[in-house]
Amino acid sequence: MKETSKAFFLRPLSITILSLVLTATAFITGISFLELMELKTVDLRFVSRGPIPASGDAVMAIIDEKSLEAEGRWPWPRSKMARLVDVLSQSGARVIGFDIGFLDPDENVALKVINAVSEKADDLDIHDEGFMNFMGTFRENADNDHRLAQAIQRSRSAVVLGHFFHMRKSDLNYDILPSEIERRLEGIADSRYPKIEFLDGATDLPPLITAFAPQGNLDILARSAGASGFFNKTPDVDGVVRWAPLVIRCGDRLYSSLAIQAVWHFLGQPGLEVAVTPYGVRGIQMGKIFIPTDDWGRMAVNHLGPPAVIPQYSITDILSGHAPKDAFDGKIVFVGAAAMGIADYIITPFSASMPGLALHVMVSDNILTQRFLTRPPWIRVFDILAIFILCLLTGFGLSRLGPLKGMLFTLFLFGGYIIFTQQLFARSGILLNMVYPLLGLLLTYLGVTVLSYFTEERKRRQVKKAFSQYVASDVIDEILEDPAQLKLGGEVKPLTVLFSDLRGFTSYSEIYAPEELVRILSSYFTKMTEEVFNHHGTLLMYIGDALMAVFGAPVESPAHAEQACRAALAMRKRLFILQLEWSAMDRPMLSARIGINTGPMLVGNLGSDQRFTYGVLGDPVNLASRLEGLNKLYGTDILIGENTAAMVQDRFLLRELDAVRVMGKQQAVKIFQLVAGVEDPIDPDQRLFLEIYAEALDAYRSRRWKDAMSLFEKGRQILKEDPSCIVMSDRCRLYLDNPPPDHWDGVYVATHK
Repeated sequence: MKETSKAFFLRPLSITILSLVLTATAFITGISFLELMELKTVDLRFVSRGPIPASGDAVMAIIDEKSLEAEGRWPWPRSKMARLVDVLSQSGARVIGFDIGFLDPDENVALKVINAVSEKADDLDIHDEGFMNFMGTFRENADNDHRLAQAIQRSRSAVVLGHFFHMRKSDLNYDILPSEIERRLEGIADSRYPKIEFLDGATDLPPLITAFAPQGNLDILARSAGASGFFNKTPDVDGVVRWAPLVIRCGDRLYSSLAIQAVWHFLGQPGLEVAVTPYGVRGIQMGKIFIPTDDWGRMAVNHLGPPAVIPQYSITDILSGHAPKDAFDGKIVFVGAAAMGIADYIITPFSASMPGLALHVMVSDNILTQRFLTRPPWIRVFDILAIFILCLLTGFGLSRLGPLKGMLFTLFLFGGYIIFTQQLFARSGILLNMVYPLLGLLLTYLGVTVLSYFTEERKRRQVKKAFSQYVASDVIDEILEDPAQLKLGGEVKPLTVLFSDLRGFTSYSEIYAPEELVRILSSYFTKMTEEVFNHHGTLLMYIGDALMAVFGAPVESPAHAEQACRAALAMRKRLFILQLEWSAMDRPMLSARIGINTGPMLVGNLGSDQRFTYGVLGDPVNLASRLEGLNKLYGTDILIGENTAAMVQDRFLLRELDAVRVMGKQQAVKIFQLVAGVEDPIDPDQRLFLEIYAEALDAYRSRRWKDAMSLFEKGRQILKEDPSCIVMSDRCRLYLDNPPPDHWDGVYVATHK
């Protein structure tokens, strides 16, 4: 039971499932560090996508360094703001939005003097009507707040004032009564959402961004404008602004942002309502435009790019008439500070110092162009599925691929998912989660890789145990590069197979004791197997007194045919030495026959799931076995097939012996005797014999029986009763008396294996 449990927990599938569960749990619960990493990937998606052009429907009128130098230091008298409203209104601006709070009365020395004179006149009991009218007119002209209120009232542009909320009581450095909070809320009543739509069974407001108290504009200005919106910002934990709050709750009402109010008036004040569910805000419906938000009523800002992508004009240029004439016609103009020291700067994916005023422009642009970043309701399910799919694909791939291919496959999945999420973001504005699915992938990869590392030695021992009896140690080291070969099944590839059999060994079993026979066979097989290993062959099996080996597998070698032939010649030499030893020990002089053939064959671990062995199957294998048997007929010791001969003819001395149709085969094959390597010394008589035999074989195939018989007899004399010449000479004599049919192709049909 313990072994079964251990095996389960060590399987790649178990590692994959564990990684999947850990990642899914982290995703559901949320881990601060990983959530921050996800935010950073969103920034990278923006940078990868690059800037996109602004629609131009919303622009900025900025208080920059140039304006401060020309108009004086900030704060300016509100008469200058009144003049700005007049100029923008006359320039055709449809909406003027102020990212500036007019919270306190304007500091005006002239007005203070007038008030002081009026107080002194009252003390002196001066009530001259002309004097009083003069003082009243002078007061009006000197009251900059009054002048700004008048400019707002006469403006053909809708003017939206900005205000902000104190989010916590601790934000105030003074106490405030509930009645004062209520009075302030009445002062920003024009920024309330006119309608709330409850969906999915919601009957009350869900948890939202909630403020403690508002900080509104002067009453005279608020009454004149009749429209306002908050300009609070909510940066993420790393200080980057990625979300813009569109809804803030204060008391029991919901209030809209400066951008929402500006766009709403720009569109002619269509229907405006907040859609809420029991879980939070679903979005904002503004006429035909639906603005998606998160549960807290925040819109994901689709940042356009660095500050330069947003149309912006210096206020001093506007006041002096140097701005383009049509720059503001039919547009939303947001007025605010951009100069260092007076502006609030925000961090965005594109810039570490962007004026906060630009945020209102980008939000307005997103709404008017409907280029929203969204996380549809199905996204969370998709993110979970992405975790499952990437973990399972990684585990599946790694369990079937080698280390290098597995790493490349994992990198392909890793990069592919990044590209997929990036393209979906750039093309459709959909925000898929990137960190958690990739985390699952990495955990799976690391887990399976570590598992592979700790189990590699066990697999190496398995490989060595499985192959140590069949191949040389250096071949085992090569096999260890890919232990996955130790599985049931195989593949077809061109190889060379060698069969070797002791001639007449069976008859000795009646003479010698079994123990002695075992010693003889052991001595023989040891020497022969050494030569197989020395020439990079793989021993497949011993069958009685026979030996079977393959060359070119499991370690591939393009020279497998040459290796087999050199192994056969080396085996012949080792057997000769053994014969001398056996002769001295008064043992039988055993000889061996070898058959070699090359061709495509099935190689691999063959057998059943319970037990298998490394082997080869196919017609080329059967032919090699037949060639070994044909040695008996021709009196030779090493025969090779024509495929092998074609591959080694330039490196070995061969004798084409005959063309034979072996038992079980319809197609005839040419057979060759492997004589020696081209570098080996050859007796002159043997070279003469090979030339004569070639002439004799040519005469034989040309049906010139007498000439062939004469040449075979000549060869027989040179090599002292060569058996193959006797066989071929007898065959010529037979054909002289009984000629073969006219369609005879020179092929001999073997009737014995």
